[in-house]
Amino acid sequence: MTLQPTHPNQFTAEFLLDALKAAAAAAAEVIRDGERRRGALVWREKTATDFVSEIDMTAEARIIAVLAERVPGAAFLAEETASTLAAEQRVRGVTFVIDPLDGTTNFLHGVLEYAVSIAALVDDELAAGVVLHVPRDEWYSATRGGGASCDGRRLAVSAIDAPDRALIATGFPFKGGDNVDTYLGQMRRLMTHTAGLRRPGSASLDLAGVACGRFDGFWENLLAPWDIAAGILLVREAGGLVTTLDGAPCPVTHTSVVAANLGMHPWLMGKLGQH
Repeated sequence: MTLQPTHPNQFTAEFLLDALKAAAAAAAEVIRDGERRRGALVWREKTATDFVSEIDMTAEARIIAVLAERVPGAAFLAEETASTLAAEQRVRGVTFVIDPLDGTTNFLHGVLEYAVSIAALVDDELAAGVVLHVPRDEWYSATRGGGASCDGRRLAVSAIDAPDRALIATGFPFKGGDNVDTYLGQMRRLMTHTAGLRRPGSASLDLAGVACGRFDGFWENLLAPWDIAAGILLVREAGGLVTTLDGAPCPVTHTSVVAANLGMHPWLMGKLGQH
C-alpha cells in the first residue's frame, strides 16, 4: 500500500529544515531537564543492554507535536513508540525520521556524547536534516543541494587520504546476536593501518564528525534508519560519500554504513571487505 500523507511540492527544503530545528529545540529542552535529574531517571531495557528512559519518550513526543503542527499529514518513522510507518515502509509525501536521543546510554551515564537527530524525506528522498549535539549546543544541518553547516559555518569533509593519518569512527556491537568476530577482524585491520579508531557512542554525531572533517571515515555493520538519516545528508552535502558495505548508495533503512571523504572511502571499503 502506498500512503500519500502530504503533497511533496507544498514544502521547500528550507521550510522543512526550519521545522526540524524547532522540533530539535523542543526535544533539547526535555533532555536538558533530564540532565538535571539524571540520577532519578528510571531505565527500561528494550533489549539486553539497549536502554530507553522517560526522556527518550517525552522528547520524541515533543518532536512529533511540533512537526505534526508544521506539516499536517506527514508520516513518522521514530525510534521509540510513535511511528506511523514500519521501518521498511516507503511513502509519497513528507516523512520525518526521528531519533529523539541518539546516545541514550551515554546520556544515562553522564558521557557528553548524545544528540537529537531528525531528517525529512520527500517522496523517499532526503531533503533536510538536523543533528543537535545537546551538551555542546552544536547545530549541524543540511538541505539537499544546499550544503551542510554547523552553527552557520559551511562544512566540508577532510582532505586526508593517507590511511596512516586517518582517524576512523565506529560503533561496537552491543546487542545480543551481533557478529562480534566480524567487528574484531575489521578493527584489527584498521587499527594497524590508521592513526586510530574512536567509538563515541552516537552514530549521528559520528556522521556529523565525518561531515565536519573531525573524522576521516566511519563505519558500522548495522544501523537503524533513525540513527543515520540526518547524518547521511550531512556527509553527502559536505562532499563525502556514504554507501553500504556492498558499495551501494546508503538507504534510509536498517543497513550497513561506510562514510568517508572521497580519498579515504575506497581504501576503507577495501579493508572492511577483507576476510
